Amino acid sequence: MTAVSAVSPARKAAFRILMAVETGATHSDDLLRGKSVSALAPPDRHLATALVLGVLRWQIRLDHQFQALLARPNARLDPEIRIALRLGAFQILFMDRIPARAAVDESVELARQAGHKFASGMVNAVLRKLAKVGPLRFSEENAPAVALAQAHPAWMVERWVQFYGLEPTLAICRHGQTQPVLSIRVGDPAAEAELTAAGIALEPGQLLTGARTVVSGDITDTAAFCEGQVRLQDEGSQLVAELAAALCPAQGRILDACAAPGGKTLILAERNPHAHIVACESSESRLDQMRLRLAGLGERMECRLADASLLAEDEAFDLALADVPCSGTGTLGRNPEIRHRLRVGDLPRQAERQRAILTAALRSVRPGGRVLYSTCSLEPEENEQVVAAVLAATSNVHSCSVAPLIDALLTKGILTPGGAERLRASITPKGYLRLLPGVFHTDGFFIGILERTTH
Repeated sequence: MTAVSAVSPARKAAFRILMAVETGATHSDDLLRGKSVSALAPPDRHLATALVLGVLRWQIRLDHQFQALLARPNARLDPEIRIALRLGAFQILFMDRIPARAAVDESVELARQAGHKFASGMVNAVLRKLAKVGPLRFSEENAPAVALAQAHPAWMVERWVQFYGLEPTLAICRHGQTQPVLSIRVGDPAAEAELTAAGIALEPGQLLTGARTVVSGDITDTAAFCEGQVRLQDEGSQLVAELAAALCPAQGRILDACAAPGGKTLILAERNPHAHIVACESSESRLDQMRLRLAGLGERMECRLADASLLAEDEAFDLALADVPCSGTGTLGRNPEIRHRLRVGDLPRQAERQRAILTAALRSVRPGGRVLYSTCSLEPEENEQVVAAVLAATSNVHSCSVAPLIDALLTKGILTPGGAERLRASITPKGYLRLLPGVFHTDGFFIGILERTTH
């Protein structure tokens, strides 16, 4: 067995992050933006990111392939060995530019340095076998086959096939296996010109006239980004805020019930320059970060440390945005570890809190006021069923179709004509709007509108 004496900085960083994700509740996105990764040279930083996200996206399929090559396929492996095998398997099966020998040797060394000198021989043998076997072919003819081929939990895929059909589910899964497009919000044409001058290649947004897709270049190095003239924000997320902003009267009061990190709040303020906005967040650290981000809005912006489900104000606002915490199954391309942590039993607990937040938000608006309820979940328990339960339990409330808002945003030039047409086609029979990943290039979203009536 040949082993190298050192492991590249990128693979060391990827190993540490994957171990942290495997053994705790840490998010890969936070770790990849941490100091240790930021300190790497750009090529190492990019490789570390590709390794972490690739392993997390394809973990189910990687495990399936290398476990079949173990002397005891059902053997329970130590976390360090699992991670070393996954890193090696991902490079062998999905990264053509990396020589198999390098992938094998550095994975062996990672296992050795983690204190598993004896097991490193097993890592070497399994990965060398895998390099000879190569990628397997998978069919996608039914839910179990799609789940394995696209490395998603079988229970999750089976539900989506039941709710949305096989082809939309396949599109959702394929979207979850790719790096999400990098969408930005451009408020000033001069800022866009500055990005172009800095060598950033942009394309128009799919839905919104103020959105752009970054094709190439690093916008985080530009003055326009550092000064807040352009912001990173998924186009679906921008759309949620645009729809909410269109519901507010000119000088109304707005509640952003679950506001951090504040991207949607900024759009609410941009579209309603004379409105007073109260932004709530239950985490003190996230609230502090949001305060800094929203400081430029001045006195018309109030940031509160508050649990949105316990809001006590009655009839105080004209509009409430309830973009509630959820399972996040619409964001698997961006947050791949969700698929490994979420269990179907988590959904009722999520829904209980979501019902409480929506009920509190409805109580907070005046008669005639409206609440936009949204999630980045694909699960009916968190979407239609939450709205239905709250409507059944709350008097003087009815739901409104999203369709008139789409027409209004098109008239104002906020939506592109093609985007408006595609959004109309995604309105459900009950008037809710659903963005499915793969159908759109956005994260998945559910959007419903409820109005408090006078009687």
